[in-house]
Parts: sequence; structure tokens; C-alpha cells
Amino acid sequence: MASSHDADTAGITRRKSLAALAGAGVLGLAGCTETEGGDGSDGSDGSDGSDGSDSLSGAINIAGSSTVFPLMSAVMEDFAEQHPQVDPDISSTGSGGGFSNFFCVGETDFNNASRPIQPEEEELCAENGVEYVELIAATDALTVVINNDNDFATEMTVDELSQIWQSDAAELWSDVRDEWPDEEIERFGAADTSGTYDYFIENIMGEDGHTDDYQATEQDNTIASGVEGSEYAIGYFGFAYWFQNQDQITPVAIDNGDGPVKPSLETASSGEYAPLSRPLFTYPSIEALGEEHIAEFARYFVSQTTNEDLVAGDVGYVPATEETQEEQMQILEDAIEQAQG
Repeated sequence: MASSHDADTAGITRRKSLAALAGAGVLGLAGCTETEGGDGSDGSDGSDGSDGSDSLSGAINIAGSSTVFPLMSAVMEDFAEQHPQVDPDISSTGSGGGFSNFFCVGETDFNNASRPIQPEEEELCAENGVEYVELIAATDALTVVINNDNDFATEMTVDELSQIWQSDAAELWSDVRDEWPDEEIERFGAADTSGTYDYFIENIMGEDGHTDDYQATEQDNTIASGVEGSEYAIGYFGFAYWFQNQDQITPVAIDNGDGPVKPSLETASSGEYAPLSRPLFTYPSIEALGEEHIAEFARYFVSQTTNEDLVAGDVGYVPATEETQEEQMQILEDAIEQAQG
């Protein structure tokens, strides 16, 4: 049995690995990985076995949300270690980019998303005969971050946040609050193909829309690096990316009317961190679930959504409850039966 020190070291190593993967925005394991904790010893109830001596083989292609990417990558690392003949390819394309350019045109087996599929995406999938199921992956605390030297904007109201990011955005920090410095706001945020971008507009700016005066990217580590490198910068992304860069940048406490609340696993789980707590999703194609290795990976993914060490400890999201996991597994099994029946 590993000591607690060994377990902590493994968690840190996994976090560094995930941060590197997030920066690259792509995971291609080619059926061969080395990762801590991938031997099934975490007590999970995945149905795939753990000795790698089975007959599962084939490609698994996944695109979509950069927010879900580190969680999907962590689960896939462990699965691929157990099943070395499985060949996964995971890309960070943004939720919308994944749906429009890959999943709904039949190019990928799963699409990760940081918001529900949109009507135009449903229509595109239908036009191309792509059926799918929606599975809840975890809960995120969408996190606004500032430079560590910024000691004035550590707390913001939703309205102040909107002033910074809306289409007619404030140019100077002093435009938001008089006592803040007369310095230009430098913004780093999600590209318009991102579900995080969509969610931020819906819950912060609303009809005011999103400014074009910012550095847009699908690589969340680029946002972290940009904010770290500029004293008057601000950015936003999924909680996992702050979790992996805690010493480099500072999270902003958001006041939704009941006082400022910092993003954390606890405040996201309780709903106290409003309005930026949100569910994360993955969408497997029903046709793809007809292939046994893809169906088994989908089962394994759902089985890991309650794994606190992985979801919370390594990645930085709120794990699913046992009840939610059971509901999602039933939805998945019904889809697999449809695909393979």
C-alpha cells in the first residue's frame, strides 16, 4: 500500500502532466502510456478489468471542450494503460468547434462540452444522422483570474465583471471603479467556439454580448500565462486551469448579491458560487457505442465520475454524486443496448 506521501506525489505528478497536456491541447497515446494510479487500485467499479490482457482494440476519437479536456485525458490515460491496444486521440477544439466541425459531421466518437448542445448543433447532427446521448461529467466553477500583483480587483460584482467583458467594454480599470488605477485592462478569454465563452455571455453579460477587444484562445494555459505575465490582465476559464496554476495567478471572488464568494470545489458543489457553477458534459455517438472498445471506455468514464482522487484531487472539478452516476450509467447502458441490439 502506498504511503500518503506517495499518494500526494502521484497527485502532483498527475497535475503537472495534465497541465502539460492542457497546454498542448491534444492527447494521442497510441496505445501506450505510463501514469500513476492507473492500475485500478482506486477502488473504482469500472467494468473494463485492469490487467490489459483483454481483446479490446481500436481507435477512439474525441474533440470538444477545453474545460472537459483534462478530465477526459486523465480518465483516458488510465483506460489506455489497462487496454494497450486502444488508440485514443483527444483534441481541445472548444465545445462549439467540436460539435460543428467534428462530432455532428460524423468525424468523432465523443464531443466534450462545457454547456448543453445548442439547437443549431442538434439540427446539424440530425442532418448528418448522428444520434447521441448527453452524459454529465462533473461540476465546474468557471473561474475569473487576475495577476498576483493585482491587489485591488480580488472581489468583483457580476455587474463589474460584465462591464469588463461586455461588447462595449470598459477600457481602464478606473472605468469600473473610480478608486481602481488608470491602467488599461488586458483581457484573455475563451474563443467564440468555446462553451465557456457561451456560458460566460449567458450568465454574466446577457444581451450585452462579449467584447472583441481581448486575446481569444482555445488553449486555457495560454490564458493563464497571459494573466501571469501582465499586472493589469484578467481572464476566465474552467476551475481546473486555476487549480493547476495556483501559485501563478489569483482567483476573483464573485459577488452575486450575497457577498463575494471565491471559486472552490466546495462552493461549486453547494451552488454558493453563483452564477458561475456549471455542469460539464460529454456526448458519445450512439453509432460509436456499437463498437465494444468505445462502449467499454464510455462505461469506464462514467464509473470514474465519482472518483474523488481523480476528478477533484488530480483535475480540479466536483465529482458526480453516486445517484447522478447511477442515472448516467443507466442512460449509457440504454444507448449501448440501442447501438448493439
